[in-house]
Amino acid sequence: MEKLSPKLYAQAVKASDLLNDAAASKNVLKSVEWSPRFKNDFLLHGKMPKPQYSKMDISDSREKIREARALCEADHVVFQWLNRLCDVMENTAGLIQTRGTPEFFQFSTALFGQPTRLMLDKQTRVLDLARHLDSALDDLNFSNLVIEGYDESLNAQAFSKALRRRLKKHFGADAPKVAISKSVSAKAAASSSRIRVRADASFTERDVDQLLHHEALVHVATGKNGQLQEDFKILGRSHSGTTEVQEGLAVFAEIVTGSMDPKRFARLSGRVLAIEMAIQGADFKEVFDFFVQRNDDPSQSFENTRRVFRGGVISGGAPFTKDMVYLNGLLRVHNFMRSVVKLNRADLIRVLFCGKMDIEDVPALAHLVSYDRLEPPKFMPPWVKDLRFLVSYMAYSSFLNQVKMPGFQAYYAQELDQVPVIWSFADGESG
Repeated sequence: MEKLSPKLYAQAVKASDLLNDAAASKNVLKSVEWSPRFKNDFLLHGKMPKPQYSKMDISDSREKIREARALCEADHVVFQWLNRLCDVMENTAGLIQTRGTPEFFQFSTALFGQPTRLMLDKQTRVLDLARHLDSALDDLNFSNLVIEGYDESLNAQAFSKALRRRLKKHFGADAPKVAISKSVSAKAAASSSRIRVRADASFTERDVDQLLHHEALVHVATGKNGQLQEDFKILGRSHSGTTEVQEGLAVFAEIVTGSMDPKRFARLSGRVLAIEMAIQGADFKEVFDFFVQRNDDPSQSFENTRRVFRGGVISGGAPFTKDMVYLNGLLRVHNFMRSVVKLNRADLIRVLFCGKMDIEDVPALAHLVSYDRLEPPKFMPPWVKDLRFLVSYMAYSSFLNQVKMPGFQAYYAQELDQVPVIWSFADGESG
């Protein structure tokens, strides 16, 4: 493919600037926030939430998208990337304009998909992965998986101290600040400059690992790297077009660093199953009951259900499908990694850390790299700086697809049928 002429390159940079400005005025999650009183009203009195969403003037944003689109008519992979971003921004504007209506679901699906959408192989659905994980982890006693005393409990202060130490190692003077907060609803929340830790939350060493590898070394790192790009500032911006791959890359990082745990996988699969329930017509109360049955925690179940219905229709049929991006993104990222290793193109893996992007954007950005128009990523996790483990793991795991699991499973089911359960053995309590 021919290199962009100076004129076309300048158009691409201008279009990127316009789209970056358009994205800055559209904070989707903020636009679908609920009043805190809904939680008490529902849990104490059974009153169904009736959210009202304030109007947002996005006319200026739409005008910037039109201007950007007009600059992207050339037939080049870079302009294909920018045109996809125009589509994302237009769908995001539509999502915001249709909050609280059935039409909201159409834009949510365009941006984040739905559980039954087929992947590139035309066979796999994220709903299948969610059901598989749900079945595999069903009735598992999670307490058996960790030897008592191995996973030390930490309060917010100890957690913050441990996290600061790890962040400094990877980011140096650019490390995001860690602050203890009474107002954050999640156990921890991260931006490119700050990580807030809930004051009354309890943590473990595994939580430190998860937050480091998921939030800091993916979300924070790609944000900072994108902000360092001189020409394409859009790479430093979080928007709906980057959400799926950002979350998929972060969950993938948890897996390859040994930071994932089955409880988290169960939570992620539950979100996908709940979204599918809502699509099929389940209302807020029915999805809430589904979560209570899974975790026996009404407060957390409300939060889980709120995530499904924010912006959508409380009576069912039109949910917010964003929460399926964790598993769907994981499938996409994992298969991208397997493919580039198989094709001997592992050079493209580090492109994912130049900023925030979708996997479909990698070819365009690789062209920009070849033109010396992108800054190399300053911040990367260890498994990306040193690709030896990842390449080895992907090369091996790609063979496992050819192994017929039912044959092995049937053999071991028979062999282990009369074998006693010995979880207590490692604790020295057996016999």
